[in-house]
Amino acid sequence: MQRFISFTLFVALFAQVATAQITDPKATEVWNPKPRVVTPGTATQAPSDAIVLFDGSNFSEFVSVKDSATAVAWTLNADKSMTVGAGKGDIRTKRSFGDCQLHLEFRAPEVVKGEGQGRGNSGVFLQQRYEVQVLDCYQNTTYSNGQTASVYKQTIPLVNACKKPGEWQTYDIIYTAPRFNKDSVLVAPGHVTVMHNGIVVQNHTEIKGTTEYIGLPKNVAHGKAPIQLQDHGDLVSYRNIWIREL
Repeated sequence: MQRFISFTLFVALFAQVATAQITDPKATEVWNPKPRVVTPGTATQAPSDAIVLFDGSNFSEFVSVKDSATAVAWTLNADKSMTVGAGKGDIRTKRSFGDCQLHLEFRAPEVVKGEGQGRGNSGVFLQQRYEVQVLDCYQNTTYSNGQTASVYKQTIPLVNACKKPGEWQTYDIIYTAPRFNKDSVLVAPGHVTVMHNGIVVQNHTEIKGTTEYIGLPKNVAHGKAPIQLQDHGDLVSYRNIWIREL
């Protein structure tokens, strides 16, 4: 009678044989390719291979979402920040991006007006579709999947890491864009990791589709697209924005 060895046992035996044949530690050293050298920035400043989207000097990397031929109507401040032009509309980067590492700093108005979603509201839209919420949630309660650092209306942040109104805060976002096949079918969802003030608040979170205010997420095929900052009517400020393509 013919006998068969189980696949699991075969793999285990093969691994033992392969291991037994390697007696030189150098046999498992990989020398090439060599990672390129990148010089880290000081504190939250941009590393040497980053694209600086905003350094406080001008809006050269941004355009109005309403009309790309119109100059950005947000306020450029003396402290190298910019403030939302309430009622002037969202702005977006001129360049388009896919997988990326994004850094930015934001500040809610020091003078508190309103509550819930009406307090320091703005947002960072990855590929103009997927929002990481910007909000003042310091001693301010709102729906959990719409608070600061949520993937809006989808995923609640692990913790509330908000500083007081008027204090600068940081987002460091690692983003993997969704993949669509040639028939425009989603084959791999997007994922995002968010660090808010140095604390992990989204850990490789699956993006379920567009972050809708009303209704369910949608998955419509797309390629690279801009980063968008939201005008929600509150005077939220931003500074030190840079991005690394991954």
